[in-house]
Amino acid sequence: MAVRIGFAYNEKPSLPAPKKAGDSAPAAPPLDHVPSSRVLRPDLPQPDLYAEWDEPETIEAVASALGTLGEVIRLEATHDFPRRVKDARPDFVFNIAEGLHGVNRESHVPAICEFLGIPYHASDPLSLALTLHKGRAKEIMAYYGVPTAPFVVVTTRAEARNLSLPFPLFAKPALEGSGKGITEKSLCTNRSKLLQEVSELLDTYQEPVLIESWLPGQEFTVAILGNGKEARCLPLVAMRWEALPLGAQPIYGYEAKWLWDTPEHPLDLFECPAKVSKELARDVRSAALGAYRVLGCRDWCRVDVRCDAAGRPMVVELNPLPGILPNPKDNSCFPKAARAAGMSYDSLIQTVADIAWRRISGQALLKRKRAAA
Repeated sequence: MAVRIGFAYNEKPSLPAPKKAGDSAPAAPPLDHVPSSRVLRPDLPQPDLYAEWDEPETIEAVASALGTLGEVIRLEATHDFPRRVKDARPDFVFNIAEGLHGVNRESHVPAICEFLGIPYHASDPLSLALTLHKGRAKEIMAYYGVPTAPFVVVTTRAEARNLSLPFPLFAKPALEGSGKGITEKSLCTNRSKLLQEVSELLDTYQEPVLIESWLPGQEFTVAILGNGKEARCLPLVAMRWEALPLGAQPIYGYEAKWLWDTPEHPLDLFECPAKVSKELARDVRSAALGAYRVLGCRDWCRVDVRCDAAGRPMVVELNPLPGILPNPKDNSCFPKAARAAGMSYDSLIQTVADIAWRRISGQALLKRKRAAA
């Protein structure tokens, strides 16, 4: 009997049309080649509110890859998700749903599955909540000796005014992903710029702001697959800041991720495998795996690492629900690392599903697929 795979996701809404003749659209692309789904939305409380959600192309690609392993039951993570997943009773849920509201939004789908006794792929609610809160994640990493930059989390402008960390500093929302709230203005060279940026972030996102020491060295993203001693890193992805527009800061934020780098005008922003010394590659992998383990991540995760002025790798953040855009022109880092390891997009998704199913049931999905063939 085929394994029944529930597929949980959030589909990114398209830009709404004007309500009536003469009305202006909520936003116009700052560049002609920027897809409407990536445009900042001034009509929303957060202009990048849906940045973490997936576009139809990604949802179709994941469903197609899973379809070779068993019966796929689509379960868009809308308000009636609890009823639909309860009625469907899949053997397990393949979860890429990011949620929308609250500090535990990435935990909603796995928490519902746990309540109903339905197994699921990827990290559990606790790990998802801890990694979403950049401050809590860094506290745990610091406690266990995983290298990460000095930081503070502030909830008011006054707290930012009184901090003692030396400049330059980097400010970003404490509870966001996909480059949300990270722009050229995030790099603050003096207290005046910091206070202005913190004020804007507090007003826009209504959540704490993480302020950390600026890391001026190389940046890497590390794709991790597996559990326990079998957890492994795919080839490292290094950032090539010289590919950014002239004069741009060496920051992989919303502009670089979604506005400047598009399928129609891709930037040659990544080097994979990263051409670095064996010693540096070893230290980057060690830091990433250390963070993966102390935060309790499972099955897969993307870990961002950046070096300090002395060249020492520091873990910036973890994303246990990594971006997995299927089009190579989109420069999605996890699929890029998988391709460098000789894996197709379908093979990546199937491998992750197999890793999860082995953890859940002790059985192999990929072996089952080969046997059925």
